[in-house]
Amino acid sequence: MPERILVFDMDGVLVDVGESYRETIRSTVEHFTGKRIACETIQEYKNKGGWNNDWALSQRIAADLGVNVPYETVVKQFQKLFLGSNGDGSGGLIMRERWIPEPGLLERLAERYRFAIFTGRIRIELGITLSRWAPRICFEPSVCTEDVIEGKPSPEGLLKIVEHHPGAELVFIGDTVDDARSARAAGVPFIGIASAENPRRAETVALFETEQAIAVLESVNQLEAALAR
Repeated sequence: MPERILVFDMDGVLVDVGESYRETIRSTVEHFTGKRIACETIQEYKNKGGWNNDWALSQRIAADLGVNVPYETVVKQFQKLFLGSNGDGSGGLIMRERWIPEPGLLERLAERYRFAIFTGRIRIELGITLSRWAPRICFEPSVCTEDVIEGKPSPEGLLKIVEHHPGAELVFIGDTVDDARSARAAGVPFIGIASAENPRRAETVALFETEQAIAVLESVNQLEAALAR
């Protein structure tokens, strides 16, 4: 029987980032433009596709509001807010994250599957979150921004995981249309997460269905039942 691997996106799947990444986008845009954008605005951009990089998204939203900011300047401000002035997470918005999987869920799934991660995070951010919430769970490999030339919706990261586990059967679990398009391009089955808190949930669900998701869930906590079908 082929090895079975669950590949998780991080944000919106394993971690609620409404008060971390999404808030950092809002605060970064406000810093440069003086305007406070709505959460729905961020989701609207995400649903258009091509905005997996939150630094680039912050820059684009600011530009659309009439303020052009150099990319590196945006990155510096974003990371100061997200990781704190020391760059280690302390005092940063990353500490507002909430772990989504219920106790025991990943441990039960690990009895039948191996785990991997494909995320747009940089590795230090991934490490801070996993060491805080899931220090004893193995995700191998964990593919981050530094590991790919092209980010999502490119399939590059998923194909690296395929190379790491030749012959394995993969399922990718993500929460954006870029995740879904990456999976389809890689020929990997996709399960979409569209939470009840998503301000454009119906639109997101429709996008997942268009991209041929094999299931759409409100939470990763429904994954065990979905995989048993």
